[in-house]
Amino acid sequence: MSVLQTLQERSNNTCELCGATEYLSQYTIPPSLNENVANDVLVCKTCLDQIEGNEEMDANHWRCLNDSMWNENVAVQIMAWRMLQRLRGQGWPQDLLDMMYLDDEALALARATGEHEDESSKIVHRDANGTILQAGDSVVLIKDLKVKGSSMVAKQGTAVRRISLDHENAEYIEGKVDGQQIVIITKYVKKI
Repeated sequence: MSVLQTLQERSNNTCELCGATEYLSQYTIPPSLNENVANDVLVCKTCLDQIEGNEEMDANHWRCLNDSMWNENVAVQIMAWRMLQRLRGQGWPQDLLDMMYLDDEALALARATGEHEDESSKIVHRDANGTILQAGDSVVLIKDLKVKGSSMVAKQGTAVRRISLDHENAEYIEGKVDGQQIVIITKYVKKI
């Protein structure tokens, strides 16, 4: 059974965040690079567009998190925590966050994208042109890069899909090149 089929069965074909039943898709929570049931949630188009920043956050839509934050699946709990963190300035999300419990491992994963940090203290990753990079973006190498610890050379023009960010250093991202996970310096990439 595929990951998508498992998610559909697990959620009874409803969005695991808001309960919608149309335009559902699989979403892998960053910084995960592997699609699997533990790292993925089934979300509707409305939730997905707001999660990825394609649409402005609608605080009233996210009142559904009052229910989904108690979901038995850790991936759903993590996404609920992250969305509540984005909305905490509204007042009511902070009350839900105060009630919410995540074990240490889940909380560390939830914090991996920096949702809980104030905008002024967040590390911002930028490509060679100054464009902001986010986890899950695709980039292209603008220079041949030697990979430390191997004889591999990542060639200029190579596309790196679904990058993850180093949340301690704004100059480093990670991605797979020729099937090998490598660290890449942001000044040598351009967002696609």
